[in-house]
This record gives sequence, C-alpha cells and structure tokens, in this order.
Amino acid sequence: MALQTRVKLAKLDAPKVHGLDHDTLIRIYRTMFLSRRLDDREIQLKRQNKIYFQISSAGHEAVCAAMGFFLRPGVDWIYPYYRDRALCLMLGVTPLEMLLAAVGAKDDPSSGGRQMPSHWGQPKLNIVSKSSCTGTQFVQAVGAAEATLYYEGRPKALTQAKKAPLGEHVNHEREEIVYVSSGEGATSEGEFWESLNVACAKKLPLLYLVEDNGYAISVPVEVQTAGGSISKLVRDFPGLHVGECDGTDPIESYSVCKEAVQYCRDRRGPALIHAHVTRPYSHSLSDDEKLYKSAEEREEEARRDPISKFALFLVREGVLDQKRIESLEAEIDHEVREAADLALAAEEPSIDSIRMNVYSPDVDPTSAAFEAEPQLHGAPKTMVEMVALTLADEMARDERITVFGEDVADASREDNLRHVKGKGGVFKATAGLQRKYGNDRVFNTPLAEASIVGRALGMAIRGLKPVAEVQFFDYIWPAMMQIRDELCVMRWRSNGAFKAPVVIRVAIGGYLTGGGVYHSQSGESIFAHCPGLRVVMPSTALDVAGLLRTAIRCDDPVMFLEHKHLYRQPYNRSEHPGPDFTIPFGKARMVKEGSDLSIITYGAVVHRAEVAAAQLEREGVSVEIIDLRSLSPYDWEAIAATVRKTHRVIVAYEDMLSWGYGAEIAARIADELFEELDAPVRRVAAMDTFCAYQPKLEDVILPQTSHITTAVKQLLEY
Repeated sequence: MALQTRVKLAKLDAPKVHGLDHDTLIRIYRTMFLSRRLDDREIQLKRQNKIYFQISSAGHEAVCAAMGFFLRPGVDWIYPYYRDRALCLMLGVTPLEMLLAAVGAKDDPSSGGRQMPSHWGQPKLNIVSKSSCTGTQFVQAVGAAEATLYYEGRPKALTQAKKAPLGEHVNHEREEIVYVSSGEGATSEGEFWESLNVACAKKLPLLYLVEDNGYAISVPVEVQTAGGSISKLVRDFPGLHVGECDGTDPIESYSVCKEAVQYCRDRRGPALIHAHVTRPYSHSLSDDEKLYKSAEEREEEARRDPISKFALFLVREGVLDQKRIESLEAEIDHEVREAADLALAAEEPSIDSIRMNVYSPDVDPTSAAFEAEPQLHGAPKTMVEMVALTLADEMARDERITVFGEDVADASREDNLRHVKGKGGVFKATAGLQRKYGNDRVFNTPLAEASIVGRALGMAIRGLKPVAEVQFFDYIWPAMMQIRDELCVMRWRSNGAFKAPVVIRVAIGGYLTGGGVYHSQSGESIFAHCPGLRVVMPSTALDVAGLLRTAIRCDDPVMFLEHKHLYRQPYNRSEHPGPDFTIPFGKARMVKEGSDLSIITYGAVVHRAEVAAAQLEREGVSVEIIDLRSLSPYDWEAIAATVRKTHRVIVAYEDMLSWGYGAEIAARIADELFEELDAPVRRVAAMDTFCAYQPKLEDVILPQTSHITTAVKQLLEY
C-alpha cells in the first residue's frame, strides 16, 4: 500500500471536452491532492497507533471533486459514502475536522469522537450522519427527498419544523436536491432497489452516485452485480436519468455530474451516475488487497490513478507547470501537517459523555409536563377507534405529521374515494385520515418494511414527524437494521447534531385463533433492548390516546405496540379524553389495589389478570395489579412499591419464558428486592409463540386466567 503520494506524470488518455477556466481546474486538482494527502497522513498515523482505523478515498477523488461543484452546501441534503472525502472537502469540511474524527476528538463535528473516521456528518452543511452499514442510506435519502416535495406544498409544516428542537438545522429551498452515494457493492443491498422503486414512482429529486472501483473488499464486481454493470441493470427504471463516466477523469465527470444534477433540480425525477473509479489502496488498513488482486490488476489501477493523470493534463493544457505543481504539493503538505498536529493535541471526549444524547435533552416524555387529566366526552371508543381519533387530533395540530405504511390509506387511487368506503389499514386504525388530510399526508407504501422505517427516518431528519405503520410485528424483521443501527442511534452517533423522532406503530401479539405462526408473535424485549428507542404498549383505549399523543409529541423514536386482541374489546373502551390528554412514559397504571400478592403485567395479559383477581377475591385473596404500559422506560418505582407492599409477585407476560421481557423484571426484583420477598418471583408467560396459536393448543400454551390463579395459589402456599 502506498504511503506518500507524489505526482508521477503518466501517459494521459485522449483529452475530453474541458471548457473550464484555470481557477476551476486548479481547485479540482487541489481538492483531489488534498484528499489523497489526508489519506496518506491517516495511514501514517494508524501505523504509529495514533488513530484507530483508516479507510481511504484514494482513486475516488476526481468524480467526488467534480460533484462538489454542483451540490450546494447547506441547501442540498447529502447522504455520503465513506470514500467521499474529496466531496466533503469541496462542500466545506476542513482537513482539521476530518483529522479530529480520525483521532476521535471531543470536538470532532461528525460524531464527537463516537464513530470511525470518514463517517461524515455536519448539520450546517446538510451532510447527514453516516453509519458503517452499507446501503441503509438509500431509503433514508428517499425520505429526505420526499420531505423536499412535502415542504414545497406545505410551508406551514416548515414553519412548525423550524420551531421544534434542532429547528435551526431545518431548511428548504426551491431547487434543493438530495444526494446519496455508495460503492458498487452496496447496490446489492435490497434497500438500493427499494429506494429506486420509490424514487422513480414518486419522481423524487434524488441523485445517486455509484462509485464503482471494481471491488467490495475482496468481492469483484462481476460477483456483486449481474453482468458487472449496475448502470445497465437500472436503465429501464421509468424516469431515471442514467449517466456513466470515467470517474478518474474530472473533466468527463464534471460534464456528467452537471447534467444529472440539473435533471434533478428541474424536478424531472431521480438520476444515477455510474462512475468507474479505482481503489489503489486496500479496502482499509484491516485489509490486504495483495491477497486477492493480481500484480497486473494493481499495475493497471496505478496507470489510471486520477492524481497523476490530471496533473499531466494540467501541464499539457498549460494550466500548471511542474514547478507550480510541486509548490502546490508543498503547500498542501504543510496544511495537512498543521492540521494533524492540532488534531493529535485535541482533547478527548470524557468517559461520562457516552451517556449524552441517547435521548432528547429538550423534551422529556417521562416528565410531569406530560401529566394531564382526561376531559372525557362522547361515546365510548374501542382501542382501534382511539388510534384513528388520536392521529386525527394530532394531524390537525401539527402539519409535520405524515402517516404511511402498507394499506393505511383509504384508497391510493383518489378517484375511487367517490365510490368506495376506503381501507384505512387492515385493522381500520387509520380509517378516514386520507380523506380528511390528503394523500400527501396519508399514503400507502410498497410492501417493503425496511423502506417504511428508512423513509420515515429521512423525513424526520428533515424536521417532519412521521408516524409509520408496520402492519404486523411478525414482519418487522426486514426493518431491523434501520431500527437498531440507524433510527435508535442517530442522535447518539451524531453527538446530538441530528435526531429522528419517528413513531412506528406495530400490531403485535396473539390470542386470536387461526393466527398461525406469522400473525401471533411477540418480541417486545428485543426492541426494549435498543438504547435510544422508547417502547410502549397500552392495554386500554384511554391509554392509547394518552400514550400515542405523548409518542408523537416527544422528540425521540418510539415503537408504539398495539395488541391486536385488544383492538375491539368492549372492556377497555373509553370516551374521548380531549385533544391535549397525554400520559408520561415510564409511569405504570394501578389497575387494582391489593394486599396479598402483586401481578406485574402489560398488554393483553392485563385483563386476564383482572379476571383472575376477581376469582381470587371471592376466595379471600387480595391481588394488586400493575399495568406497566411503558416498557422502555418502565416504572421501577411502582414495581418496587408493590413488592414492598405485598412481598409476593408474579410477572405475567406474553412472550418466551426464557429471554422474555418479564425475565428482566423478575431478575431485577430478585437482585434489588430479595429481602422484601416472602416467596420466589414467579413468571407466567407464553412458552413458545411459534406454535402457540393453533386453536386447540391456545388454552394450554398461553398465559390464561387459570395459569395466573394457579401461580397465585402456589406462591401463597410457599
């Protein structure tokens, strides 16, 4: 691997159309060379164990520098690739800022030292925080581009977004576009194809740059991509402008980038540039390309090196002579050395800072500010009716709210609404919202869960308030990467520079005969395990109203779990509590007071606990019932208080007995309240949600009333 870049004038390909003034050509070359020198300096620092990782942009400099002329920092929205160093330099990221990221400094503007180098992110430049995940950025960029079109039609939403926390970073201009880039390897990810589908269907102002260096680490392009060319595969997408260029030639790249950017600015639809670049260094310093690239391949790449090619071009065109090139090199070397010295002396983040920006510092949904008394009126509503009613209230209040998912609209073909009642969700939880608020605020999506969450994240970055629906919890897993690695940690990984206050509504749980394996799953413990994500699960219509409103008004991502079995039950109905009724997260509900034993539960098991308690009451047993409602955070104070009161406790929940949510509660009670217990903590749970929903097995497998009463009696006899 090369360590120091020196320009060696190589044989130049036939010159392309230039037509650029000398200052522009020199700026391109300077940026390219500065990018390469920063790579070289980081490599040197890594070998000295002064930084922790390095991934270079070598070979990608020409097309990235050219693209930088057409993107407007602070206007266009940028979802960059980790090899986009030259682009970020063109947009205004400084060498010092890049090296602060390399050393993990407290003042690193990308992440405050929380991420690896080359994970760009700066709100003042609209460069959105990059993660290490490949391909997740595509659908997020789609959401950002959707926000562009949304703000064009709804200026009130933009005004509201500017008044929200971090609103100083919310902006919109008429001709703005969204840029997203990757290597050719990431185009194998499903989210790439999902994003293209939506971008073309909605004619979004989204520009893709695929920087094809021929290898995804060691996997060559012909293994990654059928036919070895991503541009050939996507050319028939409707409305997609496709350009292809030699990405090592800044003149050719300049022309192709200019045309593609203008296509997007003219609102003609999305564009994709396929740039053929090189990768003269290994994938990263954790890789050795000599293990899989032949000497001949590496020699051919060296001949295509954009730095030496462009230097010779500038000499032949009389823009610079060898002496001026060497002077420019020396100037850049000095600049990089100074930046490196400052970065190495920079302060490291404190250990305690790791806990900062996990959740919003501005809006605390657990606080007394969200305590409100219901102003009940109207006819009693079921849980599912209360979902629609609460969403309608909040959408009237806040024009930033968009509602979308599979089948959530009344009818995507608006003309049909004159003749049909409308769908409004498979459970009717969003019925009537499209009719009332329009198809730009309530709309159906393709069947693609990763895209649903990723698009929501992109909208939220832009200041909107998406309420996305995943139709069944059983099908949430394609979105797991977007939830766990992107949504939950956006605020944390950007050190508070970006946020993603998305609400994900999910129908969950069983107790429905005939649901089978794939319409009955629980698994809330998996998402309660994700720092940065709030998880709530109401059991009554009143709690739906209060908790959903809190979820929408808080400033963190929230997973709002709605138990299917409870949607239309008569026993949990409520009158409308008013448009300002909220319930704090992390505050349990006392369902029933008692003295002999406590049941801690949530979801559909709450009612079963009530029935069991009523039966036991007739036998002289007084049972206290706590409905957690909020699973992350949860109300430990209420749990501790009831344990200290009754000294016997059952944790009843609908999930696996092993590794389930209740196991954590039981373990903490045993750990911190052991001396308060007169008997061991008992857990009553679903034994196996993957075989539990054949009708004849339901009473045996799931935590029913009889299981709860038996467990109570066993504890009392202990």
